[in-house]
Amino acid sequence: MPAKKKTNLILFGIDSLRRDHMSLYGYPRLTTPHIDRWVRQGTVFDNLYSPHIPTTPAYTSMFTGLDCFGMDVVALRHKGGLRPELVTMAELLEQNGYATSCIGFSGNPAARGFQKYLDFEGWGSWATGRSRKADNLNAVTIPELHRLAAADDPFFLFMRHMDPHSPYLPPAPFERMFYAGNECDPKNKSLDPVYAFEPFADYFRSWFPPKCTDKDYIIAQYDGAVAYMDACIANLFREIETLGLMDNTLVVIISDHGETLHDHECWYDHHGMYDCTLVVPLAFIQPGRVPAGRRIGDICRMQDVYPTMLNLLGIRPTAPVDGRSLAPLMQGRDRKPEPEFYITECTWMRKHGWRTPEWKLIQALEPDLHGKPEIELYNLITDPEENHNLASREPDTVRWLTARMEAHIRKREKQTGRTNPILTNLDWHGKGCGPFKSTEQAYKMMHIGSPKQAKGLQAKELRTQRGAKKL
Repeated sequence: MPAKKKTNLILFGIDSLRRDHMSLYGYPRLTTPHIDRWVRQGTVFDNLYSPHIPTTPAYTSMFTGLDCFGMDVVALRHKGGLRPELVTMAELLEQNGYATSCIGFSGNPAARGFQKYLDFEGWGSWATGRSRKADNLNAVTIPELHRLAAADDPFFLFMRHMDPHSPYLPPAPFERMFYAGNECDPKNKSLDPVYAFEPFADYFRSWFPPKCTDKDYIIAQYDGAVAYMDACIANLFREIETLGLMDNTLVVIISDHGETLHDHECWYDHHGMYDCTLVVPLAFIQPGRVPAGRRIGDICRMQDVYPTMLNLLGIRPTAPVDGRSLAPLMQGRDRKPEPEFYITECTWMRKHGWRTPEWKLIQALEPDLHGKPEIELYNLITDPEENHNLASREPDTVRWLTARMEAHIRKREKQTGRTNPILTNLDWHGKGCGPFKSTEQAYKMMHIGSPKQAKGLQAKELRTQRGAKKL
């Protein structure tokens, strides 16, 4: 096959993948052996942060190079599509002669601009059996990859893998790969608080095994889902190699955000601005262009990924971006560090905060369904798992971090000419009542009952996406 003049781009966007549950990042369970092997050909980043969670703002930042002030997106249930003046990765590459295909992300505002959308079944329930999400993705992706590879134009192929996203229902043998106990042991009470949390309890019962009592079984299902997905990703890499695409294709592996498992009482979801949710994996692979075997520990952010991909593709952005290319770090050059940054969440709670290498400040903008304190402060050096709230013991630190956060907000509002979107998205939950007045109100109203309902929260109707594409 003759080499294309322009470099292709294949982006693996793995939803809800915790960096610290990948063997690539030192997890003792061998969850990602195939990814581990393939990324030895490229460069791995150890400290990529997704500052604006969950899915919609994270992918919008990834696809535009903007922070929440620049893209004006903070909520999962973002209304009205992206602003028309924003230029997404798919739109920019189309302008440069690329064919663009999106697998598994139609209907979300963040996915605006692709020429072709293909979907697969990426959900499931206990009643419908074990979920072969990654096999379903491969069945759609492999023919599309062959079609794109056979054409003359360069291409951008984006895949949204859903295996680490709940429901965690990996097929055999992965469901027992990391668990040999009795998940229904009546003496085990570790899931009692999960079943007692009414907003999510019905959803969990729809995919937990009946009478399951052991939290470690559920965590093992998450790990098994990651390992199953990894095995299916190996099939995709073999196809890429067989088609002779490796030398002329930039491959990127990334997640939009992490996952809270049994952490912080957030129960098997991706909310709470703790590092298990904010820190995500990132790797770039392209023999001859991306250095092989390199690991980089510098702190970087999601908005840096867009200019990095463009830099490696040799394409200039047509509009200003907030992120900075990571390519200099890959080449061993210095890059001014940005160790502290603004963080937001609009999933099941509306919060913002400030993170430094030592401290994490989290400030609730309205009462949340978990009844968490209005102010949380964690020392990330002495308490990296963020289990000990020091807000009442360190009031000076709270004031200092709050002042830095508020100064940053004022600066970015002045630069963009817009009010901080976390302060204007008052119906972020879609309940039509504005900000919650109490924890009790949030607890009663924020209910999820089934995977079908969860799927509906993840994306708008396809016609909404098509309408946004025309803007």
